[in-house]
Amino acid sequence: MNILEFSQKFPDEASCIAYFKGQRDLQGVVCKRCGSREHYWLEGKLSYECKHCHSRQSLRSGTVMENSKLPFRIWFIVMHLLTCTKKSFSTSEICRQLDHRYQSIWEMCNKIRDIMGKGDNQYNLKGAIELDDGFITIEVPDELKAEPRKRGRGSQNKTKVLVMAESLPVEYPPKGKKAKKINHIKMQTVKNLESQTITDIVKEQIDEKADLSTDDSTSYVNLAECVNTHQIYKSSNETTETVLPWVHVAIANAKRLLLDVHHKLKVEYLQYCLNEFCYKFNRRYFGGKIFDRLIVAAVANPSDFKSKIYNRTLCG
Repeated sequence: MNILEFSQKFPDEASCIAYFKGQRDLQGVVCKRCGSREHYWLEGKLSYECKHCHSRQSLRSGTVMENSKLPFRIWFIVMHLLTCTKKSFSTSEICRQLDHRYQSIWEMCNKIRDIMGKGDNQYNLKGAIELDDGFITIEVPDELKAEPRKRGRGSQNKTKVLVMAESLPVEYPPKGKKAKKINHIKMQTVKNLESQTITDIVKEQIDEKADLSTDDSTSYVNLAECVNTHQIYKSSNETTETVLPWVHVAIANAKRLLLDVHHKLKVEYLQYCLNEFCYKFNRRYFGGKIFDRLIVAAVANPSDFKSKIYNRTLCG
């Protein structure tokens, strides 16, 4: 949905409220007190009243907009901006476009990215899976700034990310194309690359009937018990090109996105940006429907995001 189509579909606050209510009615409203699904709609208060116990809940209650006082149209515009491009918009740019204060928009963007992650977490990766780890540049945490700067994998300005990608072999790939076709991906930040940490994530994110391919890192020694098969390949340039091509493409694209859009990103907010990257990648063929799917996720999921000490360098 381009900007002209968005403006025609949602010209004012009333149109946004009507669309949001329509999506919530489709999913059904459940009374928090008695569990009833029968409600009156109170137009003047934008609330539902239970027909049985007469308790009320607002239109925003139980959604990503819960406890927010910002207009529905502001939420819709931000969700449109985050889904209308393959890359993203920085919080600072959205603030300039909306002429709004930074803190409110920054929290809104992270809440939206949080429900993007919840949408992807409803599904496990299946079939042939590539798995590897990567390191993404972040702002050095305050407690580590006094330490001498390290280099390489142990650097204080690097954080570890586990990357998983569904990739199926292509029998006759076109000339110059990869021998595998990518489907869905997942990325998750990890505190360490210990075997138990990786094993727990694989159990949670990958189907037990999947066929897994990794390099020969000691972090992956126990993965055979979590999946149907686990193929281990000696780490080399050939392995990167032929066996694990797409996890490296995905992590390279994510790094470029973060460098282009987000500056001085703190480690505790990196997962939200990765959620957005994976959400849009996994729905890259949806076209304008990606906005509608995000609205459905927004209606169905409250955000768990909690703002910490405010700092403009948290997420640009």
